[in-house]
Amino acid sequence: MISSDEGMPQKDPCQKQACAIQKCLQANKYVESMCEDVIREMRRCCEAHTGNSICCSGFKYSKPAEKKSET
Repeated sequence: MISSDEGMPQKDPCQKQACAIQKCLQANKYVESMCEDVIREMRRCCEAHTGNSICCSGFKYSKPAEKKSET
């Protein structure tokens, strides 16, 4: 036996944020700019739970050139 958790999947730490994004996008006809706040929350969650969240596996949570632009 591998572990007692194997049979029951644990709740994804970022599932709440992922659901909030889906709900927001559906309500706003999939206009991402209308859901920036919930997307930001998802980004924060994914950064905090790197590798522990299946919801984050397909989510690009690092904004290109936001923090790394040191010119």
